Amino acid sequence: MSASPIITLDKNGQEILTVGFNRFGFDSEVGLEALRSLYLRPHYVVSADEIPATASDLDEESQEKQHAKFNQGHIYLSKSIFHPNTHSISYTTLSRFPPVKLLPPSTRKRILVTGGAGFVGSHLVDRLMLLGHEVTVIDNFFTGSKTTVSHWVGHPNFELVRHDVVEPFMIECDQIYHLACPASPPHYQFNAVKTIKTSFLGTLNMLGLAKRTKARFLISSTSEVYGDPEVHPQSEDYWGNVNPIGPRACYDEGKRVAETLTYGFHRQDGVDVRVARIFNTYGPRMNPYDGRVVSNFIVQALRGEDLTVYGDGKQTRSFQYIHDLVDGLICLMNSDETRPVNIGNGDEFTIGEFAELVREIVEQVQERDGEKPAKRVGVVYKPIPQDDPQRRRPDTTRAKETLGWQPRWTVRMGLEEMVRYYKAKMAEGSI
Repeated sequence: MSASPIITLDKNGQEILTVGFNRFGFDSEVGLEALRSLYLRPHYVVSADEIPATASDLDEESQEKQHAKFNQGHIYLSKSIFHPNTHSISYTTLSRFPPVKLLPPSTRKRILVTGGAGFVGSHLVDRLMLLGHEVTVIDNFFTGSKTTVSHWVGHPNFELVRHDVVEPFMIECDQIYHLACPASPPHYQFNAVKTIKTSFLGTLNMLGLAKRTKARFLISSTSEVYGDPEVHPQSEDYWGNVNPIGPRACYDEGKRVAETLTYGFHRQDGVDVRVARIFNTYGPRMNPYDGRVVSNFIVQALRGEDLTVYGDGKQTRSFQYIHDLVDGLICLMNSDETRPVNIGNGDEFTIGEFAELVREIVEQVQERDGEKPAKRVGVVYKPIPQDDPQRRRPDTTRAKETLGWQPRWTVRMGLEEMVRYYKAKMAEGSI
């Protein structure tokens, strides 16, 4: 990662210094740099001559100096050190956690996040932890990874439990963010029956927990409930055009029945529910091998490989940055809105245009870092997968009117941050 700071401008050209809002009696605002320090940095990269073969070769004072140098002044990070000569990592359990807000018991919430070690879940956990709440993550690590939340392990406000939501789970909590489910086609199609079980039985178990504990329940639904839409853009009142027996049905219909179940508990048992229909989201910690278009393009471009576009590139998508999504989820959870709410970015791109944009941003970042690729990457076209929707763009009127929420991050700003993240991960050898 370049040592120079990234200046991030929003859609109005104003610099973004904080994310979140103080709204609906819940303060979710944190500094962007505090959040970035948790994911946008080299994790282990140091040169062989800076660090002895083992950390024990240094006295304690020298270790602290090397650690500060290694972490570029971030004192609240793990002391894990990479030894390039042996391609090994020395881990330590001694970490200094980032400062979190000290909240009185009356405002500190006990929050359960299912799927909290996944891409979206880990960013939500970072925000809730920095805000001072008590967070429990349950995850079976099918697509999630311990490394996404490992920087919180050992913190008194944090607990990580390996658990599959298909099985019941007992805990006392005030809010449940139910995010557990594979979300990329290769992952959710890998075991279609398991995907449906996760959507149905997992949601059934979490709604049962919400009913028992009187917790507020938010389910992360998806724009896939609209299928290949015949209405554009898609509003929450549109019922969708889904193939119930196609290869994507395990996810699409799984989420549709999960919404049905959610409103069943709401009407029959008075469970306090929220339904977020999430549109395409991207950002750091996205699995580079999950087959999604943003991660595919960036990793291919950084490796100097041609970008793969499926179909003719004229199908459209709208992409929102992860911090906008987390803002929307927290706003929705703490609002009084019980109807489904689209959370997405209305800026629409064809996949062909998006490939060109990713190539341009990767080239700009490489140029700034003084790197010159051997050749300019090209774009190749391959057959489109079955039931791949042609157009997808949210109508976010409801989110604007009832939550006061709308995306702040431009696609370009988010992509630059994501390129920086993947570049650092490649440098440390973890991609």
